[in-house]
Amino acid sequence: MQPLLSMKGRWMDGNGSIIAAALLALFLGAALGWLIARSRQAVLAAQLTERTERLTRLETDLADASTSILDLRAENAELRVLLDTEKHRTEENLALLDDARRALSDQFRALSTEALEKSNASFLQLAEENFGKLHQAAKSDLDQRSQAMAAQLTPVVEHLNKLDVNLREIEKTREGAYHGLREQTALMRQLYQELKSETGNLTRALRAPTVRGRWGEIQLKRVVELAGMVDHCDFQEQVQTPEDKRLRPDLVVRLPGGKSVIVDAKAPLEAYLAAVEAPDDDARRAHLAHHARQIRTHIKALSEKTYWEQFKGDTPEFVVLFLPGEHFFAAALEHDPGLIEAGVEQSVILATPTTLISLLRAVAYGWRQERLAQNAREIAGLGREMHKRLSTFSDHLAKIGKGLETAAGAYNSAVGAFDSRVLVQARKLADFDTAGLGDALEPPPPVETALRRSASVASLPGPGLFSNG
Repeated sequence: MQPLLSMKGRWMDGNGSIIAAALLALFLGAALGWLIARSRQAVLAAQLTERTERLTRLETDLADASTSILDLRAENAELRVLLDTEKHRTEENLALLDDARRALSDQFRALSTEALEKSNASFLQLAEENFGKLHQAAKSDLDQRSQAMAAQLTPVVEHLNKLDVNLREIEKTREGAYHGLREQTALMRQLYQELKSETGNLTRALRAPTVRGRWGEIQLKRVVELAGMVDHCDFQEQVQTPEDKRLRPDLVVRLPGGKSVIVDAKAPLEAYLAAVEAPDDDARRAHLAHHARQIRTHIKALSEKTYWEQFKGDTPEFVVLFLPGEHFFAAALEHDPGLIEAGVEQSVILATPTTLISLLRAVAYGWRQERLAQNAREIAGLGREMHKRLSTFSDHLAKIGKGLETAAGAYNSAVGAFDSRVLVQARKLADFDTAGLGDALEPPPPVETALRRSASVASLPGPGLFSNG
């Protein structure tokens, strides 16, 4: 029994300690939670106090604003009442002023009528007196002003008279000029009619193929003259090919290097001439369109000719179709802008007098360059021949120099021998004082001058300088 009690006492002591610790922890947790809750409550209380104060201030401001609004509304109502009162009073005053104005107007009208009737007689009398005085003064002033104005206007009148004379002369001159202008106009009209007649004659003449061909040849000859190709051997007119007599190019221009350019001047112009004589614009446009088609057809026909085969070894690179006037080309190109491209594709170049002159001038320049090259080759040949002859002459000079050097050596040897052998004996004779010996013998001077070498001949360039390369 005693052991059980002792064990129970020990268990009670252990459990008591645990309970005490648990109670202490619970107390501390409760105290800590109370402190935290109190701190949070204090913060919330402070925030609540602040917001309460702010709400109080806002309520106070709202009350003040409401009071101000009520005051303003009351003041506005009072002002409206005052405004209506003043408006009514102003209308009444305006009505009173209108009545007073009408009354014063009636009184003034009555008084003015009475005063006018009373003062009319005296006014008329006074006016007559003043008018008389003013009339006299105005008359005197008018006379003075008239005299002054006459003095001022005299130069103007004289100038106007001179101007009138000049105008009459100008009018006479104008009439003469107008008469001359009418004469010039009549002359111009006559010249126009003559030009029209000549144009018609030329048009009719050009309709003949022979005349038109001859005219084209003349134009071609004129172009060649302007290009500076006359009397040169680099062109021929109306060349006939040996194989086919029907192929007659109008011009063959020879190019440097053995090539040629064929020029054909037989362009069709019938449609253009018909367009010149057309009665209206529609017919004229139709004829000009036909003219463009004729040129295109002639380009094709010209490209099909066998010029390339007839001039073997001297093959033309292309054919030039010569149009004898700029207007022929412009009219065709206006209705068919692709003529130039079509001609180039078929190796036919359309040319007017201007472009053909440029082409022939270029050919002439090429021939000038060819002649310059030929002259250079001839000069090179002459240089080689000159170098050869100078070389031969230099050899002859060298031989002459060698001969002169040999002769000079022989001369100097003879002089030495004469001095050492002959004069010694002659001096011995002089020692005997032989009478009649004459002057004493003197040795001839030796030749000591060296021969000059020809530096110019020796320094001539070799013949390779004048080679064709």
